[in-house]
Amino acid sequence: MSDTAKPPRLEVAGGQDRVFVDPASTEVDFQFDGKTVAVFDDMVERSVPMYGEIQRLTTELAGDFAVPGSRLYDLGCSTATTLLNLDATLPPGVAFVGIDNAPEMLAKARAKFAARGTHRDVQFIAADLQRDRVVEDASVVILLLTLQFIRPLNREHVIRRIYEGMREQSALILVEKIIVDNGMFNRLFIRHYYDMKRRNGYSESEIAHKREALENVLIPYRPDENVKLLRDAGFSQVEEFFRWYNFNGLVAVK
Repeated sequence: MSDTAKPPRLEVAGGQDRVFVDPASTEVDFQFDGKTVAVFDDMVERSVPMYGEIQRLTTELAGDFAVPGSRLYDLGCSTATTLLNLDATLPPGVAFVGIDNAPEMLAKARAKFAARGTHRDVQFIAADLQRDRVVEDASVVILLLTLQFIRPLNREHVIRRIYEGMREQSALILVEKIIVDNGMFNRLFIRHYYDMKRRNGYSESEIAHKREALENVLIPYRPDENVKLLRDAGFSQVEEFFRWYNFNGLVAVK
């Protein structure tokens, strides 16, 4: 894809995210349940900075490494937005595998692919990355805002298993919410992040309620901690390809 190519069209379906309008939403930790799935496409587009650009960069990098006859995995595929964008650009000989542990997410992913129509080999599989070995014969593995929801104790194990299921010269594309060592910059970055959410229509109470619901569920690492995870697993090359305040993208090559 050239530098002047337009970003892939995002596949957005469902209603507007109003999950955290109700104060009762903070009584339980954040969950990828049916209520969240129904508005997830709107939620992620309004909550993740430069989401369209992240999709474009992911699509371009995946195209650099995807090999016909191999598999491309989207781990934590949610409603298959990324896979739909990739389907429009990658050669048909690359098989897609979407993995998620939320059945409601997988049901919506299947429905969106059925509505699009494709001749590609596509599978959607329910699995737990912390327990199941899911990656095999992969030329590309994508982890977009997924690793941060895995217990820190299990992250090294998960990355090593992914590495073992990848071909030589294959790529892992990782995008995460992050923290930094410097407390002042952490506060500034978080403030600017919440400003972005306000610009996208979230109220003060919605922002606060979601922050409380995510407190024990989403645990971000520093960028250097994620780089160390990848290098310790065996990846020979690791490079940052995206940064927006407290969001970071890394590409690692086996």
